[in-house]
Amino acid sequence: MIHGDIRQAETLPSDFYQDLEIFNRSKDKVFVPSWQWIGTDEIWQSGINLYPLYLLEHFLDEPILLSQTDAGVRCISNVCTHRGNIMIHHPGKSRRIVCGYHGRRFGLEGKMEHMPEFEEAQDFPRACDHLPQFDLMDWHGHQFVNLQDGFDLRAMLEIMDRKVGFLPISDFRHNPASSKDFLVHAHWALYCDNYLEGFHIPFVHHDLNAQLDYGSYSTHEYEHMTLQIGYSSDSGDCFELPMDHEDHGKRILAYYFWLWPNMMFNFYPWGLQVNVVKPLGLNRTRVSFITYVYEEERFADGVEAASDKVEREDEFVVENVHRGLKSRYYKTGRFSPKRESGVHHFHRLLAKYLGY
Repeated sequence: MIHGDIRQAETLPSDFYQDLEIFNRSKDKVFVPSWQWIGTDEIWQSGINLYPLYLLEHFLDEPILLSQTDAGVRCISNVCTHRGNIMIHHPGKSRRIVCGYHGRRFGLEGKMEHMPEFEEAQDFPRACDHLPQFDLMDWHGHQFVNLQDGFDLRAMLEIMDRKVGFLPISDFRHNPASSKDFLVHAHWALYCDNYLEGFHIPFVHHDLNAQLDYGSYSTHEYEHMTLQIGYSSDSGDCFELPMDHEDHGKRILAYYFWLWPNMMFNFYPWGLQVNVVKPLGLNRTRVSFITYVYEEERFADGVEAASDKVEREDEFVVENVHRGLKSRYYKTGRFSPKRESGVHHFHRLLAKYLGY
């Protein structure tokens, strides 16, 4: 239990980050009921209507299938309800979904239509012979999926719209050259811990700190989301906010949104960088950086090199904390009420969902 008053609260104990049973329990308790970002509608530009993927590959490893139907995009299971075969292996175009093992056929919406050699089967088909369907939500072309009832994502997206909805997000274009994965030798939650506070910026990110007005840096918590706002120094770049924007007149360099439990949406004057934190094991995490550019000239001005430098600096401290937590003499710490409210919020959510 994490105390609700940050002035009295202690951080999660060190054994949280080292307990394999807790790590495995987080799959069903934290990630399955969460919403997950799975990409943008750019995947349909090649004329395909079936797009398979594994949700959080090497962790949840759930095979899902995006399907373009007359009624819109559906997200359904990619596992045949006969014997569990994975059906679609590559993006493509087809009028039906046909299992290559025994020929069971489904419509694009997931309804089973035909099964050879089942004429004598009784009470067939049943509801469970159709493919399970999952909730799918679109936000300015960005797709989110939920495997089972989770928190109200729409309420979080409405808050994001208040801050960045003035931007033509649907027109942002993926930049493959600056999108990459980083392997971090640490627990996934430590990466989120680090992201959720700007406290370390003056000590770890000297170049970034020179662009920011650290004294104005602010953190705002919502039910399943945290927003950090980075204010620009006098010489730094900033958003051109419309007159009716609630932050009009402020020199804002970045809006950093974190969505429970593992997604970051970092908006800059040049565009958006999506970060997805993907657990691989107790001691290994893959962090995907996916870049979407709007203002090419602003992006070209050393942004990629600066982003890589910040990431390497973050990796260094996160991996060192991961090693330090194994000390026999460290058990738990305290929060800075002024600077670590985002981490406190995250720890309270973890404790709530895991019953810790």
